Amino acid sequence: MEELHQPVLLSEVLEVLNPRPGESYMDLTAGYGGHAGKVLDLTQNYKESVLIDRDSFATEYLKSKYEQHEGLRIVNEDFYSSVLKEIECGKKYDMILADFGVSSPQLDRDERGFSFLRDGELDMRMDRRQELTAEKVINGYSERRLAEIFEQYGEERPGNAKRLAREIVRARPFKTTGELAQFIKARSRYSRTHPATRIFQAVRIEVNDELGLIQRTLPLLPKVLKPGGRVALITFHSLEDRLVKEYFKEASSHGEESELRILTKKPIVAGERELFINPRARSAKLRVAVARK
Repeated sequence: MEELHQPVLLSEVLEVLNPRPGESYMDLTAGYGGHAGKVLDLTQNYKESVLIDRDSFATEYLKSKYEQHEGLRIVNEDFYSSVLKEIECGKKYDMILADFGVSSPQLDRDERGFSFLRDGELDMRMDRRQELTAEKVINGYSERRLAEIFEQYGEERPGNAKRLAREIVRARPFKTTGELAQFIKARSRYSRTHPATRIFQAVRIEVNDELGLIQRTLPLLPKVLKPGGRVALITFHSLEDRLVKEYFKEASSHGEESELRILTKKPIVAGERELFINPRARSAKLRVAVARK
């Protein structure tokens, strides 16, 4: 089956997780199986592994890809809810991986509304079952709330966040991603990155509660790790990376009582060869920790 998504930092993930035959694996953001496929090829332990994704397009693809492996669980749910259920069932794993980025198929499908380079509906939902969409955020939020999320989640300068929020409210409604992107570009100074990058990031994070899910899930991870189990987390912007860095630091700071031991003092980033093949890896950072035995 053709791979739909180029996984980032794949060789680095395999090196630090070091999957061994018979080990169990939990993928919190399995996507289209780029990382999971390679890990499972090495472990061959499908019955004690689980692939989780909140995007139904991804889980349907995974079910088709792994239909011959009856024991493999594929779950269409957000990772926080899934981890809670795994804890309730007493499940523990040798390896846990999360890649918090948006997948290529999500970006490349116009109708998903994730990309400012493609004209589609203002959607941005990773889980199409939820009610909140980018259209409801852009056309329904107050000027003050829009400015807050542009500054907090898009890391826009306060003055620019307030100005763009004000101008968007005056000009709305907006129907498509292209319409919104062009509006922002026309009212922004020249920059090396598209002026809509930060705004789209902010709206996507708001729609999908991305930071909230990460923040609630991180403290639960030691509860689903076996002693000596490894957890690898890939982030794509400073807000996510800060949450992971601070949690790992806190969880490893209690001496013999620590739940985790950090394996990566500095985040692992993509090399020149990968960046040439997959430019979307340029902002990826990988941090890894191991559960205390």
